[in-house]
Amino acid sequence: MAINKQSPAVGGLTVHVYSQSDVDPATPVTVLVFLHGRLGRVEDIEWVARSTLEDVQARRAAEQGAQDLLIVTFDQRNHGSRLVSELANEAWAKKNDRHAVDMYAIYSGTSRDVSYLIDFLPAYLFPSGERQIAQWLVGGISLGGHASWLTLRTEPRIKLGIPIIGCPDYLALMTDRAVKNGLSTGPPYFPDALVALVKKDDPASAPYTSTGAENPFLDKKVLVLSGGDDKLVPWAASQTFVDTLEVGPRGVKKVVVAPGVGHECTPDMVKEMAKFVWEEALVA
Repeated sequence: MAINKQSPAVGGLTVHVYSQSDVDPATPVTVLVFLHGRLGRVEDIEWVARSTLEDVQARRAAEQGAQDLLIVTFDQRNHGSRLVSELANEAWAKKNDRHAVDMYAIYSGTSRDVSYLIDFLPAYLFPSGERQIAQWLVGGISLGGHASWLTLRTEPRIKLGIPIIGCPDYLALMTDRAVKNGLSTGPPYFPDALVALVKKDDPASAPYTSTGAENPFLDKKVLVLSGGDDKLVPWAASQTFVDTLEVGPRGVKKVVVAPGVGHECTPDMVKEMAKFVWEEALVA
C-alpha cells in the first residue's frame, strides 16, 4: 500500500500531509501533527512520518476497524523555508545571547501554529466535507518535543502527545544550561518579561499534579520518550514533572528512558510511538 504526500499552503504556511492510500473514505480520521527539532527542517522528519504510517499499515492488515491516520509536518518558526535569522536558532555557546528568549518564542509560536492548523486544515483537506477529523494528536523531536509539551498544556483539542527528547519544564532546562555555560540566570539572559511568560504558560507552571478539572493534562494520553544519556536535554530536567504528572483514570502516561541513548530520535523510539498511536488513538 502506497503512502501519499500532498503539500497545501494553509494561509501561507506550507504543510505536508502524509496519508495511506486505499483507506475507506468513511473511516474516521485521526491527525498527528509531528514537529522537527532545532536547527532542523521539515525534510528531516519525513522518515518518521513514513515509518509510522508503514507500521500502522502493517497493523491495519491484521486488524480491521481502526481509524485512518494522517501525519502533518511543517517547518517550525525560523526554520527551513521560514528562516529569518540563523543566529536566533543557535545556543549561548554559539554567541546567541538571546538563546533563552529565542528558543521559547520559536516553539511557543510553533505550538500556536498547531492550534491554527486545527482551525483551518480541515477546510483545505476536505472542502466539501468529504471526511471528518475525529482526533488531533501532537508529537515532536527536541524543540518539537518542547512544543508538544506546551501544546498538550494549552490546546484542549489535543488529546494525545508524544514528546521525544523534549522537556516540559523550560526554566529547569535552561537554568541547567546557563549554569553549564557560566552565565547568570537573571537578566539579560533571562529577561523578567520572559520569566513571567514562562511562569504563566509553561507546562511546569500548570497545576499538573491536580486531579481536578484545573489540570490541563487530565484525561490526556502521553508517551514520553527520552535518552538516558542525553546531555543537551537531560532526563533530570523532566523527571520531577513527568513522575508527578497526573492524567487521571481515563488518561495514559507511559515513560521510556532509553539507556545509552543521547540526544537523538532513534528508530526504536519511532516504533514505540507508532505502537502507542495505534493502541491509544486508532483502535482505542
